[in-house]
Amino acid sequence: MIRFAAVISLALSLAACGDTAPLKPAAGKALPVAAYGSENRQDAETLLKPTQQAAPERSVELRKRSEDRTEDPFDLPPSSDK
Repeated sequence: MIRFAAVISLALSLAACGDTAPLKPAAGKALPVAAYGSENRQDAETLLKPTQQAAPERSVELRKRSEDRTEDPFDLPPSSDK
């Protein structure tokens, strides 16, 4: 039991020691080249920020109470062709 507790505490301590420094490219690597027509290269923080298309905002309001459905002309019963 003591060995199990030691392993768990070691795993938790290793998981908690993350680095919070700004991101940098790996040694010997460079950031991607600047986009065509752009004069400057984007930094790591800008590249990690999701675009509007990747994380769109919700454009419809959620319903707060139940409402009757409007009549749907295409909501037909199944045909009884045999």
